Amino acid sequence: MTAKLFPEVNVSLDELRALQVKRLRETLHRAYDGQAPYRAKCVAVGVHPDDFRSLDDLARFPFTSKEDLRDAYPFGMLAIPRERCVRLHASSGTTGRPTVVGYSARDIDTWSDLMARSLHAGGARPGDIIHNAFGYGLFTGGLGAHYGAERLGCTVVPMSGGFGERQVQLISEFGARVVLMTPSYMLAVADEFERQGIDPRTTAMRVGLFGAEPWTEGMRAEIERRLGIDAVDLYGLSEVMGPGVACEFVETKDGPTIWEDHFYPEIVDPETGAPVPDGAPGELVFTTLTKEAMPVIRYRTRDLTRLMPGSASVMRRMAKITGRSDDMLIVRGVNLFPSQVEEQILRDPALSGHYVIELTRTGALDDLLVRVEARVVLDGAAAGRSSAELGRRLKGMCGLSAAVEVASPGAIERSMGKARRVIDRRPR
Repeated sequence: MTAKLFPEVNVSLDELRALQVKRLRETLHRAYDGQAPYRAKCVAVGVHPDDFRSLDDLARFPFTSKEDLRDAYPFGMLAIPRERCVRLHASSGTTGRPTVVGYSARDIDTWSDLMARSLHAGGARPGDIIHNAFGYGLFTGGLGAHYGAERLGCTVVPMSGGFGERQVQLISEFGARVVLMTPSYMLAVADEFERQGIDPRTTAMRVGLFGAEPWTEGMRAEIERRLGIDAVDLYGLSEVMGPGVACEFVETKDGPTIWEDHFYPEIVDPETGAPVPDGAPGELVFTTLTKEAMPVIRYRTRDLTRLMPGSASVMRRMAKITGRSDDMLIVRGVNLFPSQVEEQILRDPALSGHYVIELTRTGALDDLLVRVEARVVLDGAAAGRSSAELGRRLKGMCGLSAAVEVASPGAIERSMGKARRVIDRRPR
């Protein structure tokens, strides 16, 4: 059990809450003293770190958003001199300026420990060969997972994404027991196993930790069925740390346990920002408790989920991400998330997890097209049945009429990282 190798997971609830209060007080002072943009937000609402006396007081402090990080580009959110940063990561910046995250040497050390804890919870063990197909570079996934795997005492294959044939070759020939990548890319690797005529169950692969994009229970079942492995949910985001903020225990697979000794979670109403009680759905918000170079206070992740009681630990779990508030599609006045479409697709054993949603507009009306691959080549009658059934389920689920196109295997473009699920061609 993870608690034996990482005893801090086995802390009592009283000890955890006392530690959170202590670390929150320190973090609020660190942000207020070192981050001029956040200090200005506190002054604007008349709150000071000395006003924090209990966990309930955190709600008095202002949020941090991705826009705040972009506005402070590149180094305005650092709480330490830039010279003390040993590493910088950044988002892709596809919508403008990237968000830059700095790390001190102590931050990298903490991150390595937490990723090692996550990997062990997810089923990795010292001595395992870990095939790491998360992207390296400015994206936090590759290096974050890499350092944690080495900290756990594993042998790392730093493969990164792409090169499907080589992914299969190295997983098979090097004897990787654990694989790390996005869930959508795991399906692409599964396709490559089939193309080469290799049964993945004959390899040493037994566990996969998947993250960096929302994925459904249907996707988990698809991965486990096709590859014969345990598919474990790994959660993180660059602005808070990177991968390793939370992870499922392989024994339970009942939602990622948040490492609450380092990250304090809240759920808020995405419209009003008001906190909601545990168990209620809303937007996930994080305050870092131990980050030195760039603490974030009440960071709005835009991920939609709910908090649940701990199972393998007193630390709370988060339900699977249902989507992101900024990824929500509004189609003919109806709110729709790609994960809802995926859930309906994977109810049909004839359809695969490779799909794309295309939005266009005719006159004043939105048109919704779902293109999805069949698992095998279907004749016209079978494709028609799957198309009609999926259209019926989508109509029953959200009230929207959708055109459904069942494509042949391999017809939809594969992604080496996060899958592109939506193509919105509607005029802005």
